[in-house]
Amino acid sequence: MSGIADFTVAAADGAPVDLGGYAGRVLLIVNTASKCGFTPQYEGLEALHRRYEAQGLTVIGFPCNQFGAQEPGDAIEIANFCSLTYDVTFPVMAKVEVNGDGADPLFQWLKAQAPGVLGTKAIKWNFTKFLVDRSGKVVGRYAPTTEPEDLAKDIEGLL
Repeated sequence: MSGIADFTVAAADGAPVDLGGYAGRVLLIVNTASKCGFTPQYEGLEALHRRYEAQGLTVIGFPCNQFGAQEPGDAIEIANFCSLTYDVTFPVMAKVEVNGDGADPLFQWLKAQAPGVLGTKAIKWNFTKFLVDRSGKVVGRYAPTTEPEDLAKDIEGLL
């Protein structure tokens, strides 16, 4: 795989989503969870999405239940939670695994393109963020503790 456009992921309803459809956009890809201490970051992610969407940013959430079983719901429960609690309008895809043998190919690729601290590839927790430029190249990986608004300058530099 040479870029983000080479991947197809599953929407919350299971339908295939060709990430090539986001060609030319800046993407912020985040593994999310509804019952995590970082869950309030949905608010900041939505704020970024709304602030920069017209300029070319799309935030994409990928629910994951691998960290403390903090995303136990099914697709409908997750969608309802995101919509009703945080008024999320950015795409939230089907639940995925981000580590281990069952890791989604997209996340395998993201981790290889942007290793973590000391070159580790494993994602440590929910709300790890990957920033992808308009050409489909991963240009940043951010820890769960990095607040979404702290990415504004990096995003602006890519728009």
